[in-house]
Amino acid sequence: YQRRVHGVFVGAVVGYKRAPMEIPVDVNVIPRNIPEQRWYMRPPFTIMMAGILPFGAAFIELFFILSSLWLNRFYYVFGFLALVFIILTITCAEITIVMVYFMLCYEDYRWWWRSFFISGSSGFHLFLYSIFYFATTLRMKKFWSGVIYFGWMLVMSYTFMVITGTIGFIASFLFVRYIYASIKVD
Repeated sequence: YQRRVHGVFVGAVVGYKRAPMEIPVDVNVIPRNIPEQRWYMRPPFTIMMAGILPFGAAFIELFFILSSLWLNRFYYVFGFLALVFIILTITCAEITIVMVYFMLCYEDYRWWWRSFFISGSSGFHLFLYSIFYFATTLRMKKFWSGVIYFGWMLVMSYTFMVITGTIGFIASFLFVRYIYASIKVD
């Protein structure tokens, strides 16, 4: 417990001693009007469709992970799991950067939360897959077994959403800072 407390204070000291992050360009006080977006650039569609790619990167491993959790099977391919996590990280970063770039090209500057939910929606796809896995693979007959299963899968899906969403947001944040730092304003 004491190590965590000391870690908080070390993080606070380091954080306060660093220089604040500077914005590469000035932001207008009056927000611009955003033009009408096409149907494929609206938030529900972009969030749900773009989340399929990060989920697809981890899809095959999910079967083995769920089998080890719920069917008492052994999981022993941790090296391959690490490789899948690296591929998942790259996929989350790439799809979020591409979608944020498209948003900025269509003059939609509200990319902050959408960049989190674009790759984070893979947690929703994970929960949908857990429903499919429950219906096709598991043979749970009791009500409370299903409640425990879906409760834990909801927690796992939320955690997966936070992890992938954070990866996507950080990648798009660094991307937007990089492209706006390259602009020369006279």
